[in-house]
Amino acid sequence: MSPSALFPGVTGMYLRSLLIWILLAFPLAAQDVQGCKDSPLITRFPGSKIDGCSDKPDNAADMKLGSKDKHVEGEVQTVDYSTPKGTTQAQLIRNIKTALQSAGFALDYQSSTGDLWFHKGGTWIAELTRMSGEAYSQKIVIETALKQEMFADAAALSSGINGSGHVVATGILFDTGKADLKPESAPALQEIVKLMQQNPALKIYVVGHTDNVGALASNVTLSEQRAAAVAHELTTKYNVAAARLQPFGNGPYAPIASNDAEQGRAQNRRVELVKQ
Repeated sequence: MSPSALFPGVTGMYLRSLLIWILLAFPLAAQDVQGCKDSPLITRFPGSKIDGCSDKPDNAADMKLGSKDKHVEGEVQTVDYSTPKGTTQAQLIRNIKTALQSAGFALDYQSSTGDLWFHKGGTWIAELTRMSGEAYSQKIVIETALKQEMFADAAALSSGINGSGHVVATGILFDTGKADLKPESAPALQEIVKLMQQNPALKIYVVGHTDNVGALASNVTLSEQRAAAVAHELTTKYNVAAARLQPFGNGPYAPIASNDAEQGRAQNRRVELVKQ
């Protein structure tokens, strides 16, 4: 429908002036950044919009527990909000405290500048407000305990290699976003050494895999570095001949589970041994 049909009898410059006045008097509603949404744990301050967000399933953050910091590892979600014009920091704080305490969260700390920290069980929430009340940031950390407590022994590795030509070397662990092997990886590495000792002619590709979170190029590089770290550890610390190992990074290209949930992403972050 044309503007003149909406306003019969109003034409030309008068119509343009009327439309400009309407736009000024009734501005379009602010839109959230595409792909961002509220946490199901707490709704936003009424009338706010989302300016940005992130969700890192394998990360860590320092949260307040009393006046001390507590390092919490797990899924870290952040959402940045802009509040309606005229909102005060006191309003924000009052609403946030009421909502979270009503949901059973304990207030762990409130800073002199109005920042708030809460937790309930393994869920930690930080609400960082601005003195002007014009915006606030929300950080939620969902604690994730170390899931990989088991590792494949040499017999299981041999069965996988002989049965399908490849096997996941469970129990090999890295620091978040890095290629540094955790000390807890030692038992799994020792079983790989046993596998190689029991099969003197065996040569393997050490293949690193990641989930699909983050930039593709970064994930491929990380998978290459992790595979190289495993091969390096086996040759330098456990005396496996370098000629029997070839590292390769496959990034997110060969998932074994859906990346839509953390459980699947955790399975996809792995190291495999592939028979050459």
